[in-house]
Amino acid sequence: MAEENRSTVTEFILAGLTDRPEHQLPLFLLFLEVYVFTVVGNLGMITLIGLSSRLHTTMYYLLSSLSFIDLCQPTVITPKMLVNFMMEKNTISYPECMTQLYFFIVFTIAKCHMLSVMAYDPYVAICNPLLYNVIMSNQVCSWMVVGVYSMGLIRATVNTICMLRVLFCKDDIINHYFCDLFPLLELSCSSTFINEVIGLTFGTLPLCVPLACSIRGHSSPSYIFIIASILHICSTEGTYKAFSTCSSHVLAVALFFGSLAFMYLQPLSVGSMDQGKVSSVFYTIIVPMLNPLIYCLRNKDVKVALSKLLGNKSL
Repeated sequence: MAEENRSTVTEFILAGLTDRPEHQLPLFLLFLEVYVFTVVGNLGMITLIGLSSRLHTTMYYLLSSLSFIDLCQPTVITPKMLVNFMMEKNTISYPECMTQLYFFIVFTIAKCHMLSVMAYDPYVAICNPLLYNVIMSNQVCSWMVVGVYSMGLIRATVNTICMLRVLFCKDDIINHYFCDLFPLLELSCSSTFINEVIGLTFGTLPLCVPLACSIRGHSSPSYIFIIASILHICSTEGTYKAFSTCSSHVLAVALFFGSLAFMYLQPLSVGSMDQGKVSSVFYTIIVPMLNPLIYCLRNKDVKVALSKLLGNKSL
């Protein structure tokens, strides 16, 4: 009888950020502007790094990969959210929901590990400058990036396959503005034990381990060694340059992992899910817009390359 009372869900209703009609248009305009800035900023960063020979280094190769992820992650979510702001009923089909979930996990996990890989670059540059070209060779860097995307694809595949096994009944309202893992599990009318275990091992660990690596480096407390190495630099200019090498990355890590942890490292409840929406807006939409500004405004090489490129175009 329990099986007979189950009805197959063919589409979900996204609760969105607000249920007040008067807020729909202002939010649409706000997030449209944010998305345009995100696309322009990250595409601009990728183009600038590709066109400027000054930026053809390991650090900027990794930065261009981060910009690509920052371009793709909000693209998985924002266009659908913008369309829903203009619709009375915010629906998403089951296949579209699973597809959105898959690519969201791919780029979120990839970004976690990309930030970890990027933390290793300033560690080597400051603490082992003589061996930098050997340790951070083009081949090693390429394999790092391949590993980053491989981790995203593997973990997204595992999580999505487990989600496809979940049975959904009559309750089809997702308390979110996109198809995320935990809001979907709240709608399940079957056991979610396997999904919760997978979510712990393939969800929480990708958050904690890369964060620990970003703080501690590859296999040692890198930022402690970085600070110690910086303090041994005699010149004020050298000290400032060394701090500026890693300060942008520290800021990017703090913004991304801070908002991500608020969403996924707390007990599930209706209240926490509502608060999590605000946090998820930050790491899925706002942070990808801010990263090009963080790495551009605080980076002298990027400023010089941009001024030269704009100068050449104006001639």
